[in-house]
Amino acid sequence: MRLSVAKAKVLQAFLEEPAGEQYGFGLIRATGVKSGSLYPILDGLQRDGWIEGREEAIDVHREGRPKRQMYRLTALGEREARSAVAEFHRSLGARPAWLPDYGTS
Repeated sequence: MRLSVAKAKVLQAFLEEPAGEQYGFGLIRATGVKSGSLYPILDGLQRDGWIEGREEAIDVHREGRPKRQMYRLTALGEREARSAVAEFHRSLGARPAWLPDYGTS
């Protein structure tokens, strides 16, 4: 799979804590990817089975904010993301500072 820079950044954010959960605004802050690009990327990753989404279970009145849609990598997603990010790295020739080395050595 060929990755855009935006998709590579989103996958990188998931790979930084593969067992953790992410939410939209947190990914926007972490990656700099705009919401107009982020949400279609998340939808595609979910359709492809790379991530799973769930609605956060909180009391909105107690928390004083709306529920978030939380996303986490699936086992397939982690495997495929590592491979795709490594291929993205190789295609660039030089690794950008924001992109760690995932199996390219």
